[in-house]
Amino acid sequence: MEDYTHPRLRELIERARAKAAKASTLTPIALVHPGDSHALRAAAAMLDEGIARPLLVGGRELIARAAAAAGLDAARFEIVETSEDAKDAAARAVALAREGVAQALMKGSLHTDEYLGAIVHRSAGLRLRDTRISHCFVFDLPRYHKLLSLADCVVNVMPKPRAKHHILGNAVRLLRTLGVAEPKVAVVAAVETVTEAIQATVDARTLVETALDGQFGAVQVEGPFGFDNAFSAEAARIKGLKSLVAGDADLMLMPDLNAGNMLYKSFVYVGGAECAGLVLGVQVPVILTSRADSQLARLASVALAVLAGRDERVAERD
Repeated sequence: MEDYTHPRLRELIERARAKAAKASTLTPIALVHPGDSHALRAAAAMLDEGIARPLLVGGRELIARAAAAAGLDAARFEIVETSEDAKDAAARAVALAREGVAQALMKGSLHTDEYLGAIVHRSAGLRLRDTRISHCFVFDLPRYHKLLSLADCVVNVMPKPRAKHHILGNAVRLLRTLGVAEPKVAVVAAVETVTEAIQATVDARTLVETALDGQFGAVQVEGPFGFDNAFSAEAARIKGLKSLVAGDADLMLMPDLNAGNMLYKSFVYVGGAECAGLVLGVQVPVILTSRADSQLARLASVALAVLAGRDERVAERD
């Protein structure tokens, strides 16, 4: 799979392959309810690229139909058979993760609420103690000089300051697994000044103060930023902002899901970006794909899960 437009995502895939080769085994990833051709092609791609071993969790006939639709032989895959009910598949996949059989989860053709519902189940799920679940994207943007992350664009709708603390901490830990020793974080709002009428700017000030207290470890957190001066050092200079983060952010912390979701889709559909993404704050990396995701985005998300896996697994849970 050659991709000259998004070389940084390709590099993630190469790093995941190198990790697999060094470990002499492929990370087992439970692909939950893989009932369409997109899911089966993703399973084939992770095998063909040598980065992970898919465990297809779902109804055997459902998987056979999806494989036929994708022009693939279902016999090449390991199948953990359940009923054709998506909730059964999700519960079984979560159990496999709890048992250590699966080291990551990937969404197939079930609804997001069915998938996440099993993952966050209070007694049988995968939640970590005292950590809020959040999502982080990693983007390869043609007009940006390095990988750029956005959080949270998927899970937390209108996060309050404490939730933003978890979202930022989860994303920073992910970036460190990717080799970013001291992530630069831009806390984004509508404007770059603290205004009591705009809660996101007040939250930004709180997060900056928290970072200065050392609660996130080695990290540079600045904000509030408008998107323009977070993304562009020149825009920040014109507005008179002195910043070590402007134009060089590793992570943009979004004010809420509405803003984050619209920006991530703008990156993809207007900016020509591709992305990988994970749900964080759980015992294993959780890949939450969209039906509209490209095959590169699916494969890069698998690579991200492989690279993050060891760091995400913690024995304690709620």
